[in-house]
Amino acid sequence: MSNHFADRLRAAIQAKGAPICAGIDPRPEWVPQSFYDGAFEEFGRTQKAVRFAVRNFCIEVLRLVAPHVPAVKPQAAFFESLGPGGWADFAAVCAEARRLGLIVIADVKRGDIGSTAEAYAQALFGNREIKGVTIESAHVDCATVNPYLGADSVVPFVAAARENGAGLYVLARTSNKGSAEFQQLELKQGGALVDEVARKIDAWGAESLGECGYSDVGAVVGATHVDAAKHLRRLMPRTPFLVPGWGAQGGHAAAVRACFDAKGQGAIVNSSRGVMHAYAAGPLKEHGEAHWKEAVTQAVKIFHQEIAQLAAEPA
Repeated sequence: MSNHFADRLRAAIQAKGAPICAGIDPRPEWVPQSFYDGAFEEFGRTQKAVRFAVRNFCIEVLRLVAPHVPAVKPQAAFFESLGPGGWADFAAVCAEARRLGLIVIADVKRGDIGSTAEAYAQALFGNREIKGVTIESAHVDCATVNPYLGADSVVPFVAAARENGAGLYVLARTSNKGSAEFQQLELKQGGALVDEVARKIDAWGAESLGECGYSDVGAVVGATHVDAAKHLRRLMPRTPFLVPGWGAQGGHAAAVRACFDAKGQGAIVNSSRGVMHAYAAGPLKEHGEAHWKEAVTQAVKIFHQEIAQLAAEPA
């Protein structure tokens, strides 16, 4: 099989039968109490115990969703917020996801220039040597990056990802309510700021297309903006889309379908709290904490069915 990121992602999607991604956004207040009880018994009421509980919950969620999803998207902020050891927990969750055969998309939204961008990229992809010592990265398959600082903040990530057979998703039209403040600003020459970002994303990706016809530089396009999704798909016909906003953020079916190409390919749709915290938020709360595993399993199956059906609809 091709080592190109887009080809590996396509193969993973075909194997699981739906272009879906489970977000791993562990909210400590929604982690079932049983995980804390075991951790406090072993480590006392300490920061280490909290991290241990959260990490173990994430790993259990990975094992529940692995049969149904081709990819997961751990959000680094939720791990970093647990203290200095949070990055180690993030890396451990990524490692378990890889062991389960999942594509790992690191949701880090990094964006900086020159040597700083290179350092961020080194933390994500491949290994490096320092004084004869091998420094391990998180070994993720893909990461999200912020292009706001310009091309010199993105190119180091592109180079590092490509060297390691990984990919990127560059923020384009995001799903949050305030996204239009900057992304939809009108340019003097016509069009919006996001249009120029889309053209850059397409150009960065044009240098490396997989056998599937898609590049290893993708775009984040939210499921909450129908017209924008249609427009950006036209501007970026060979760019894979990462589509957040399904479920809790109120994503629209029409916007999701617009992110795919005519064959129902070229995009992967993410759901985070709607799957991971299904017992605590959303329509499956009736399961209750005692049956959180059943809630997660039911939620990911519903998600799988909904998006597989959407992708199969005529364009």
